[in-house]
Amino acid sequence: MCKFFLPLVIGLNLIASAAPETEKPAEAPSKEKEAPSTKVSEPVIRESSVMIDGKKVPYKVTTGKLQLKADDGKARASIFHVSYERTDTKDVATRPLMFAFNGGPGSSAVWLHLGVLGPKIVKLPGDGTTAAFPPARVVDNPLSILDVCDLVFVDPVSTGYSRAEKDVKPGDFHGLDEDIESVGDFVRRWVSEHDRWASPKYILGESYGGIRVAGLSNHLQSRYGMSLNGVVLLSSLLDFSTLQSAQGNNLAYEVYLPSLTGTAHFHQKIRGDRDALVKESTAFAFGEYAAALLKGNDLDQTTRQALAEKLARLTGIDAAIWLDHDMRLDPGTFRCELLRKEGKVIGRFDARVAWDTTDKSADSAEYDPSYALAYGAFSSAMLDYLGRELGYKEDQPYEILTPKVNPWRWNTSNEVVNLSSRLASAMRDNPHLRVLVMGGRTDLATPPEGIAYSIRQMLNLPRGVRKNITTAFFDGGHMFYLNPPDLVKCRASLVEFIQAGKP
Repeated sequence: MCKFFLPLVIGLNLIASAAPETEKPAEAPSKEKEAPSTKVSEPVIRESSVMIDGKKVPYKVTTGKLQLKADDGKARASIFHVSYERTDTKDVATRPLMFAFNGGPGSSAVWLHLGVLGPKIVKLPGDGTTAAFPPARVVDNPLSILDVCDLVFVDPVSTGYSRAEKDVKPGDFHGLDEDIESVGDFVRRWVSEHDRWASPKYILGESYGGIRVAGLSNHLQSRYGMSLNGVVLLSSLLDFSTLQSAQGNNLAYEVYLPSLTGTAHFHQKIRGDRDALVKESTAFAFGEYAAALLKGNDLDQTTRQALAEKLARLTGIDAAIWLDHDMRLDPGTFRCELLRKEGKVIGRFDARVAWDTTDKSADSAEYDPSYALAYGAFSSAMLDYLGRELGYKEDQPYEILTPKVNPWRWNTSNEVVNLSSRLASAMRDNPHLRVLVMGGRTDLATPPEGIAYSIRQMLNLPRGVRKNITTAFFDGGHMFYLNPPDLVKCRASLVEFIQAGKP
């Protein structure tokens, strides 16, 4: 999950301005006036072990900051990160390494760190749709992937404890390409300082983190010659047009429809085989439904009625409501309508979550209960873990999710942000690069069909490498790993993906 300063998403600000941000460039200080680089405190290192797959895995965890520097040696920013390295590895050169990022923009990596990948995990009750009794704490994670892969969790500038250095504007890092450049510099530095250039390398991004890693896949390769072994897009997107509906742009309605079907089935508003219904909904969305929406006001009344009835059968929302909304129902309206009679509002990040509504007359969901149940738990657990177990503390606040990255520069001019071509270029230039796409059926933030559509439209992707893309679906939402069965499946999918990358 992630932001809600609009809300963002665990990675993603869903409203991206098409107009580029304009700023007066900062004047470079003269060398005589340059401040010396700020010294970074020594990292804190602890050793521990965890049982994974029935076996003891010893590891070293390093908590600290890595300082990014300009070409003249001046400190630019200090990037906070937590890394886990298995200590009984015979040859570190053959040991896979993964860098993990959440999104926002404005999110730290706490969700992936303590929700799914790391050796510690926040334990939520039941199937992940109920809030933990506060304060939440971490426990050992027997489903971590640390047994097969070393892990580095990275907080971009202004998130977590990462900050721009003195006399450097934080806004210099708050942009699509600026973020990719600074995070890419971190990856290069970490790999160099830990002698891991020979290791198989993976990057994983959740939500807007998918935008980041798609850009990184090409940037690391073209800028530093760092060819990756794999990219994981977890509850991600590549093209913002798949999420942003507008007059004349109906794509988002088509992309969301299969997720509305999956959600309606979970809440027993429609009956039948879930997967068969989602398959039917997907075919309908990009076929008959898409063709009808293209007609706009020219759609005749008989066809409108038939279309509304089919939409009602696939979503559990009355045909009259579909007709009232011109066959275009955004996720916010769906979230307040599906369980309106029960007095419930369903979640955006995870539509399985249904809590009491606070406004029975609302036309759109007034809050996101799936965000509410996770934010406090992960925040408290992270700070407790950092301080009490890892021995790392700072006076400044740890920014789990922050609006301080706004306004974010999208670096576009009269176009929507789309990183599909960068990922395709990386795969073209590195035919061994593999991509794993992971999505939750009840994710109403970044629905799985959005990224599926983007991949289908990667026309510049050579035919020979298209087979390098695989997809895994899960029952939960944006953070599907909070659902215990999905966590088991997630580990299995990631382990298989990493192990399949061995030569």
